[in-house]
Amino acid sequence: MRSPFYFGALLVACISVISAAPEIDLPISARSIEIESDSTAVVYDSSSPILVGNDGGAASGGFHLFSLDVKTSLNDTIHETPGRTKLVTTVHGVDGKDLIVTIAQPDSLFRLFHATTAEQVGEPITPTLGDWSALCPWKSQSSGEQYLYLFGKRQAVQFLLVGKYKSYQLVEVQTFKTPIEASSCAVSLSAQSIYFSGDDDPSIYNFKADESTVAPNITIIGEAASDVTGLVTYIGNQSDYLFVAQEDTIAIYDTSLVLLGSVNLTGDESIEVKGLNVYQNSTNNYPAGALTYAIESDAGKGFAVSSLADAFNKLGLEINTSYDPRATQSKHNTSVCAKCNISGFCTGGSENGTQPSCSCFAGFEGATCASFTCRNNCSSHGACIGANQCECNAGWGGLYCAFKVVQPVAETDANGGDGDDPAIWISSNKAESRIITTTKSEDGAGLATFDLSGKLLQRIDAGEPDNVDVIYNFQAGNRTTDLVYAACRTDNTLCLFEMTANGTLQKIAGGTQPTKDDYKVYGSCVYRSRKSNKQYLFVNAKSAEYLQYELTWAENALNTTLVRNFTGGSGGQVEGCVADEANGCIFISEEPRALWRYGAEPDDDASEGFLIDDIDSGHMYADVEGVTLVEGPVADQGFILVSQQGVSAYNVYRRAAPHKYVETFTIYENSDDGIDAVTNTDGLAAVGTALGDAFPGGLIVVHDDANQLPEGGTSNEASFKLVRLGDVLSDGLMKEVDPNWDPRAF
Repeated sequence: MRSPFYFGALLVACISVISAAPEIDLPISARSIEIESDSTAVVYDSSSPILVGNDGGAASGGFHLFSLDVKTSLNDTIHETPGRTKLVTTVHGVDGKDLIVTIAQPDSLFRLFHATTAEQVGEPITPTLGDWSALCPWKSQSSGEQYLYLFGKRQAVQFLLVGKYKSYQLVEVQTFKTPIEASSCAVSLSAQSIYFSGDDDPSIYNFKADESTVAPNITIIGEAASDVTGLVTYIGNQSDYLFVAQEDTIAIYDTSLVLLGSVNLTGDESIEVKGLNVYQNSTNNYPAGALTYAIESDAGKGFAVSSLADAFNKLGLEINTSYDPRATQSKHNTSVCAKCNISGFCTGGSENGTQPSCSCFAGFEGATCASFTCRNNCSSHGACIGANQCECNAGWGGLYCAFKVVQPVAETDANGGDGDDPAIWISSNKAESRIITTTKSEDGAGLATFDLSGKLLQRIDAGEPDNVDVIYNFQAGNRTTDLVYAACRTDNTLCLFEMTANGTLQKIAGGTQPTKDDYKVYGSCVYRSRKSNKQYLFVNAKSAEYLQYELTWAENALNTTLVRNFTGGSGGQVEGCVADEANGCIFISEEPRALWRYGAEPDDDASEGFLIDDIDSGHMYADVEGVTLVEGPVADQGFILVSQQGVSAYNVYRRAAPHKYVETFTIYENSDDGIDAVTNTDGLAAVGTALGDAFPGGLIVVHDDANQLPEGGTSNEASFKLVRLGDVLSDGLMKEVDPNWDPRAF
């Protein structure tokens, strides 16, 4: 059977000869203030057209409405804050209403809003747990039905948006695999195609837009001149145009990807755009319509609009300002039929009396799609109450009740902007141990330390550190000391600080070490060899290139020497990393796919890693982020913990090869203590060491993306949640944890 990933011959027609196509400048006509921007949508309103833009901020997260028909300054007229939001789109004429569709990242819930007033329509609908990256609406021209395509980690979900008597529901039609994580998508009505592209990739993919429960055949239709940052289609009178953004250039193709021309955005320096959309009606300021986009440049991030009139005239393109997104091209003939209980497509049937059969939507079954079912039978931890809708038993939650639920017992004080990763420094006086966290955003960039109650004790500046780790008993001349290590992204250096005996961070000579030229640091971890007693630092780039440095002390300062470099994983972006010093290896996370093991010695063969688990196993989910190790009494006991950002959950594996999967847990709110649930988690750290009365059975510290406040709203500053290790591991598993583990004993 042919794979759904049927990649036809790569069409590069006219793309390699960009110089033969006309190229013009396109000025920015209007721009918003600073907003954490990713995507735009438009509302077709003859009296007052609207630009909709997402807001990815922590406290301000949601979306903004702007009057589109303006020059110079875009000023929002409405700002709604359902939570940090990356994706927004609009649909028109669904049960007579125009709607804004969003997904808030903290709760993964779809929400519908009236397009002009932004008033929420009903309650949030259809929880869709995952890390989603692109959203496109498609109105079938044959049936008039409204669909949404939601893209995520190498998968896409097709939904049917059903409206009746001003009540709406989203019905999952199907979920299918995609070869990449799409970061943008667009729909062509003339080609009846969905186009999509990924980050750091010039390829453009497409498949047929179809009312079907059969997974589509996906092909690569061609390549842009450079990495694609955004897509949108311009609906033509006869044939559509495909706009393809590549930083500050937008190439315009026909639907077969023949290049027709390109525009270069002007009006600022270092422009990069994404989240494209077009408004195809005539307005006072934009008589030929307007191009909208999320922009990042020297002036900051936000939204902008450019006029299409001059560009279309100079490029010889046909203007269509009569486009109506509510209209369809034929009389409605829907295949979503009553015979199939509006839960599937009617297929077949004829005028001679042959009855149609039903092709059921996801979660429905039976000859007429009258019965429902749930994936994995709700993991035997809940009841199936609707199509793929589980009501979980107490103590279970997450995807189809597959995750054990635990609660945080404390959280760190709010601190910094965008947090990422924690570490736990074990003091000689265990109760005086410290939690160390990173802030990787410009706002508050650096490290912070907290006591075991979560109280903030210290901040120290560092250049946007990402991951953080502790080195114990490092020989610095005639003394031993503990160090804290992070990869700093501001200047792509290795940052080291001294941790004093009383738990205070301070600078140390040689604390800033260079990496190689043109290398952009990302994740990091540390390893001390039990063979040689040498101390090593690992750092990786998003490209999965790892550098291994030996850390030494010479001439009264820290020094590093590059001893090895290798590529980790299978080519996807990597970040999380932890060493198992007793077994001489490191574990690394490949964000879109898997958890790997490699030898940690400089002379170990790194040409091929050992695959521990991947997203095809059924119990690992992208993005695979932080990795930590809980030590056992001996080298073949203990556990590996891995965070999974897309589902806000954590997997537990055995330390001993082949690293058998144990369980998945997720962290819900502790309402009694006013501590919110963990969402979009990133880094984590854990120890089994007894840390005084507060954590006698060990501690897990995790990053929380949205620090939601007890009184409502979300803080602009990050927090990390503290969980008892014994609440995650059963009594039997806790016997494989060493409560007396001392990192200074080796």
